[in-house]
Amino acid sequence: MAKILCVLFDDPVPGYPPEYPRDEIPTISDYPDGQKAPTPNAIDFTPGQLLGSVSGELGLRKFLEGAGHELVVTSDKDGTDSEFEKHLVDADVVISQPFWPAYLTAERIEKAKNLKLAITAGIGSDHVDLEGAMKNGITVAEVTYCNSISVAEHVVMMILGLVRNYIPSHQIVTDGGWNIADAVSREYDLEGMQVGTVAAGRIGLAVLRRLAPFDVGLHYTDRHRLPKEVEEELNLTFHETPQEMVPQCDVVTINAPLHPETEHLFDDEMIASMKRGTYLINTARGKICDRDAIVRGLESGQLAGYAGDVWFPQPAPQDHPWRTMPHEGMTPHTSGASLSAQTRYAAGTREILECFFDEKPIRDEYLIVDGGELAGTGAHSYSEGDATKGSEEAAEFKR
Repeated sequence: MAKILCVLFDDPVPGYPPEYPRDEIPTISDYPDGQKAPTPNAIDFTPGQLLGSVSGELGLRKFLEGAGHELVVTSDKDGTDSEFEKHLVDADVVISQPFWPAYLTAERIEKAKNLKLAITAGIGSDHVDLEGAMKNGITVAEVTYCNSISVAEHVVMMILGLVRNYIPSHQIVTDGGWNIADAVSREYDLEGMQVGTVAAGRIGLAVLRRLAPFDVGLHYTDRHRLPKEVEEELNLTFHETPQEMVPQCDVVTINAPLHPETEHLFDDEMIASMKRGTYLINTARGKICDRDAIVRGLESGQLAGYAGDVWFPQPAPQDHPWRTMPHEGMTPHTSGASLSAQTRYAAGTREILECFFDEKPIRDEYLIVDGGELAGTGAHSYSEGDATKGSEEAAEFKR
């Protein structure tokens, strides 16, 4: 019997939904690059339900308890007195989501003597000390591509929201006003602007494809250059480095994984190199940006707007300056947590567990760390190191 410790976000404030706005969601069987969507042997949930909160349990309880395993589900993840910390000491498997990450620091890994597998129910495993996982023989896996398109849609929404000044305009209506001049004094057209993505993997490329019809100039930088035919199809301009690309852009979107090479990439120096009035969108990881440099950029006018779906740590403390800085379009890491995406990442989590318990290979594209080294997608996208330092501040949210 194995002990599975699953950390999920809290249920809705009014309670777990008795019904949903829609009766069904589209079935996605293949992703744009041909990769198959998750294919577990079975699922014990209805697609489109809320699965990522505590009561949803990722639809895993019947499957795991039916096989004789113990499942512990909690949202209490931060601090030495948390439920996560208490159960980690004898857990064999830890499951966490990027939206409400259970930070597996080096200190926590040392306490978890039985831990063999850390699963990210979603995409992005930077909340795990990957170096520590390698040293301790822990396999790290995530459900690659499950919510990439979800995030790409969110990016396009945020770009339009900032450029068209949507949030303040909507607030005027909510407040009972009709202040057209106030609304349009910061509103522009996206058409004709130069838009660049830092990283053009599954999410970044999906963003580029969705922006092409807007008649914008498209730029990208990535450690892996896209095929020539893709560049020609989308009329892309490639840049060797982010430092080379960002001065050319009116809009910059960050779609890179967090690792030591990207940590605090957007600092004062990088922001100063951008055009005055650039819009910056970050649905990747909060720590890719220097927290206070973003605030300074907005207050000085160097940045016209910042829309972010990611913070560090998560949840962000109540006094986090991104909650109150000017010209922001922040969301609480919802871009990849749509009910549509939850169906896929819950199914993918079960697929990984089925492989683990049956001692079958986990899909290569799901692997981040295996056999003491970066593997699969991890070897392609990450570099060795630890990006969890400072995560203990997440406990400040409760206080």
